[in-house]
Amino acid sequence: MSARGSFNAEREALAVDVLRHSGHLRLGVRGESMLPALWPGDVVEVVAHSLPSIRPGEVILISREGRLYVHRFVARSGADAFVARGDSMPHADPLYESSALLGRIEGVVRKGRAVSTPIAPRFRHRALGYLICRFSLARRLALKFHHWSNARSSDAPESAEV
Repeated sequence: MSARGSFNAEREALAVDVLRHSGHLRLGVRGESMLPALWPGDVVEVVAHSLPSIRPGEVILISREGRLYVHRFVARSGADAFVARGDSMPHADPLYESSALLGRIEGVVRKGRAVSTPIAPRFRHRALGYLICRFSLARRLALKFHHWSNARSSDAPESAEV
């Protein structure tokens, strides 16, 4: 295992340990598999849950092979397994065992503001997810726009709650 792989596995183990002991965790989103529901830089609020409490369409945190994934719950497969998929991925993930499920995403913070939790994707999100999944140009343009939007909002003076 590479040093980077070891670091990722240690970070994943620490996150899992915190979530199992405290029941909640905040994580930064780094990947693009949940575009357009979740963007790189979003912060997700995870609350520990088990498989029986998860419903199709909910966004969940999963652990597999030393990595954490935030994907959408698709369906149960038997009593002790489930299927998940990233919104902008062409196919569902390989089958997960129930022990891989760590929790449900119950909050999202984007650019310092709470946004609605992406429970069930609307038609426009599914259509945009399809475009982002199938066409690399659409993905690049969406990410450039997101980066530009973030840079533009960071130029504005910070506000404080009183």
